[in-house]
Amino acid sequence: MSEDVHDNPARHRFELVVDRHLAFSEYTLDGPVITFTHTIVPPALEGKGVGSRLVSGALGQVRARGLKVIPVCSFVRGYIERHPEWQDLLADRA
Repeated sequence: MSEDVHDNPARHRFELVVDRHLAFSEYTLDGPVITFTHTIVPPALEGKGVGSRLVSGALGQVRARGLKVIPVCSFVRGYIERHPEWQDLLADRA
């Protein structure tokens, strides 16, 4: 289902539409590093796994592009902490 997640580079966010509601995760891009800054899941979609689907799909695209992640957003950070298969994407911090 990660194919439902689309990058919208003009708005600097990954997006997922479910039941006509838009969930998104905003980012900044600096060379090979993407920083996730904020994730929004509309109240109508909360508790349905939409945020996890969104982040998983976004991280899959990040991996395919060879980028590293800085998870400033607490939702993205928590998702990566709970899913070790994504931890290799974390950017090294000096």
